[in-house]
Amino acid sequence: MALTNIKLGDYIEQSTANNKNLAYGNEFIVGVNSQGIFTAPKGNTEGVDLQPYKIVKNGAFVYTPTRINLGSIAYRTQGLCLVSHLYIVFYLTDEGKKIIDPTWLYVYLRRKEFGREIDFRLFGSARPEFSFSDICETIIPLPDIEIQKKYVTIYKAMIANQQSYERGLEDLKTTIDALLDKFKKSSPKKSAEELLDEVDVRNSDNAITEASGVNITKQFMPSVASSDELHNYKVVQKNQFVFSGMQTGRDMCIRIALQQSAEPLIVSPAYTVLQVKSKEIMPEFIQMWFSRWEMDRLG
Repeated sequence: MALTNIKLGDYIEQSTANNKNLAYGNEFIVGVNSQGIFTAPKGNTEGVDLQPYKIVKNGAFVYTPTRINLGSIAYRTQGLCLVSHLYIVFYLTDEGKKIIDPTWLYVYLRRKEFGREIDFRLFGSARPEFSFSDICETIIPLPDIEIQKKYVTIYKAMIANQQSYERGLEDLKTTIDALLDKFKKSSPKKSAEELLDEVDVRNSDNAITEASGVNITKQFMPSVASSDELHNYKVVQKNQFVFSGMQTGRDMCIRIALQQSAEPLIVSPAYTVLQVKSKEIMPEFIQMWFSRWEMDRLG
């Protein structure tokens, strides 16, 4: 497959069109997350000055200059919207449309390899932003547009399969929730205290050098703790739980995760580590129970 190295700046143009006439209201405001998806704003937008907000139309690429290396770039296909003036908005030129498929470019710019390229180019810079001039300097090995379209067809088919799978998971979750409701009404009840013991084993020899935390989806995530602190961190073995009660009221979520890896991990001393008291109790069932939205509401 023949590739042609192109300078992206020769085929894109920046847009700074804003909402200065206040033609569009708060309902048009969106942001871009690290999954490359346009999302509703998290904060309250009432009373926000919408004049500097940038207008985004179909065919636009929108990215956060401080987070594009993490995948925060999106391609607009769902109609007009507004984004913060801090975002960068650009479009393919007429010449660019002749040789570049926009969805192919979107996929290319969201690759982890491109994120690493950005980190490399910004290393040591006092300016931690990937500006429009920076993206214009990007050299892309470009296949023929017909080859690009074939990749896009495969990509869209994979996305459709993923969405179908996720819908199936939601249906399965609904079924499981219904079964648990049935158990709740017909089975004897025990408190968590009767089922779980607290465990406190520390990483005193610093054998584990990377720490984890628990996010609001009840999954483990990397922690930014420094190695100097890790000797006091708690060790979590397979089939043990990690619980944090500190953010329950703030996040409307009971943060509890089941450690299912064969390799132990460590968490902050602020977390509570738990394990089942008996082999007659399945830790997976306990985690399934705590994963229900009803439990988060109770919390």
